[in-house]
Amino acid sequence: MFRRLRARREASRAAAPPALPPDERAQGAAPVGVGTHQADALLRRLEWTVVRRLDGLLQGDYRTLFRGFGLDLADLREYHPGDDVRHIDWNVTARLQAPHVREYQEDREISAWFLLDLSASVDFGSGKVRKRDVLSEFTAVMALLLTRYGNRVGAVIYGGAPAASTAVIPARAGRRQLLHLLDRIETTPAAAAGETRLRDLLERARAVARRRSVLFVVSDFISTPGWQASLAMLARRHEVVAVRLVDPLEMALPDLGLVVLQDAESGEQMFVDTHDAAFRKRFAAAAEAREAELRLGFTRAGVDCLTLSTYARLDLALLHFMRERRRQQSGGRPAAGTATGGVVA
Repeated sequence: MFRRLRARREASRAAAPPALPPDERAQGAAPVGVGTHQADALLRRLEWTVVRRLDGLLQGDYRTLFRGFGLDLADLREYHPGDDVRHIDWNVTARLQAPHVREYQEDREISAWFLLDLSASVDFGSGKVRKRDVLSEFTAVMALLLTRYGNRVGAVIYGGAPAASTAVIPARAGRRQLLHLLDRIETTPAAAAGETRLRDLLERARAVARRRSVLFVVSDFISTPGWQASLAMLARRHEVVAVRLVDPLEMALPDLGLVVLQDAESGEQMFVDTHDAAFRKRFAAAAEAREAELRLGFTRAGVDCLTLSTYARLDLALLHFMRERRRQQSGGRPAAGTATGGVVA
């Protein structure tokens, strides 16, 4: 009899849903959609392939990644072009006869927002991996690293229906929030054909993120002009990192003969001869001109750029970017807008 009762009790426990952690039982926890199993599988895969590699290398850098949020003085260093002039310590500058800036220790709990561009061009990929897949993996890894320390994550998503609309996921903490965020990315369709208005995404983020936060603008930055001013306005109040998604085929065309190219944004098609060396040279020149324009836009906005390729490893790109930020904070600061992070041409 006791064996039968024990077996029934164990069966009922197995059938019951697992108890939620305290932070997810709280009122206002994010809902979980039907795609939660896919989001959970993605998280588990990234925990083994990316997060485990980053954990030991980023934990010690946690307090140096996002300086400037708190009130405790962390360090003094010489001023470099691109630093916020509001952080200049005038007393130290007068004593040492050279401009110095203050670095403040960040608050332990911060809010991070992911500004996600799910326009039609982000669905492109010349291989097995699309730019949208890179967007999902980057968001999952960074959100997981941040929520482990009790930080809150939210998102503003550009795409879906109606065309070119923006949706907001309020910033909350916990794994349930992370699963909800990944589920929304997976279930949100790309914006309908038409030009991307990245400025709309950035302006919506300005209205939503009222407290000083960390903002990751994840996009391929294929957009109508005018987003640079909005990005600069965000950078005045928040710590902003531009995460650019690229595919090597966007930089240079291989010799494939006669092919049909289609613009993902407008739907316009063009029949071209990639065997023509002059045409491939003009294509590469146009791509390089766009690269220079983007670098100038990031520099003027005062934000750093992490470039993620569909053919590069995410963990190596993040490690390279973190080392660059450490080097910047130690004094060897390059100009803002320098793209880093494992691009494979």
